[in-house]
Amino acid sequence: MTSTPAEVITVRRAGTEDLPEVAALFSGYLDFYRRPAPAERVLAFLRERHGRGESVVFLARTADGTPAGFVNVYPTFSSLSMAPVWTLNDLFVAPVARGAGAGRALVRACADGARAAGAVAVQLQTAPDNEVAQALYRSEGFQPDTFAAYYLPLTT
Repeated sequence: MTSTPAEVITVRRAGTEDLPEVAALFSGYLDFYRRPAPAERVLAFLRERHGRGESVVFLARTADGTPAGFVNVYPTFSSLSMAPVWTLNDLFVAPVARGAGAGRALVRACADGARAAGAVAVQLQTAPDNEVAQALYRSEGFQPDTFAAYYLPLTT
């Protein structure tokens, strides 16, 4: 378990029993990016990823146990490094918990988990205008990538 120095936020790897709470936070994340989805679809998506071992989710809680945020990571590989890397794909802190250190605690839990799993790096992308997230990532040692990111949508 990872905690902030003030012991206000705790973070642990989410288990199957935590997925309904993670799904509620994930719905907030999708709303933030203007991509709402039905609650049952969100939970089914998370359960499938978890059941197949395709993602690692860390859940942050406030001191009273309230879900505060989550980070969703996809373990993968880097061909150039010829080693495992983790892709930090989703990070969300509930509005009521912002400013309490949950985002930082989640990023640190992700980095600790990646190290423990033998990954050589954690990679991520964020919106160009998400200055708050960028400041957090820079303060935790993330560096801008030298590769341009592209996206090819395959559905219309």
